Amino acid sequence: MKEMVLTHRFVEYIPGDLEEGTIYVSIPFATVVHKCCCGCGHEVVTPLSPTDWKLMFDGETISLYPSIGNWSFDCRSHYWIRRNRVQRAEQWSQERIETARRHDQAAREQYYKAPHVEIVSTITAETENILANHSFWERLVQWLCRWLPKRP
Repeated sequence: MKEMVLTHRFVEYIPGDLEEGTIYVSIPFATVVHKCCCGCGHEVVTPLSPTDWKLMFDGETISLYPSIGNWSFDCRSHYWIRRNRVQRAEQWSQERIETARRHDQAAREQYYKAPHVEIVSTITAETENILANHSFWERLVQWLCRWLPKRP
């Protein structure tokens, strides 16, 4: 794999025809897509999530973490994308690939089993009374009077 510099493009939707050397970032769909950097032409999809890839944008370049291992492709390419540059990584054995896949699956299961914080709003009896018995403008004035600093 030769030294390669990618051009990044922020898009809403990933185009049907990917340009060689361009990495497409869809924030609304939390997905990054590009053609394999070895030149084989396969489409590489890297979903962005707490358990998949992370995207870093410094205002000029992008980086993806962790590395991209195309173990399902014939090319079995493995590389990093750091600051829009492709950096070749070492080839992995099948045993190492399977170990990493098991680790990734366990990490996903652990993440999604973890309790998530639920935001609960508590309405006091006083607030309930204000909401029930006053117009919007009266409620707004009462709320502002409670939160704005008092005049001397």
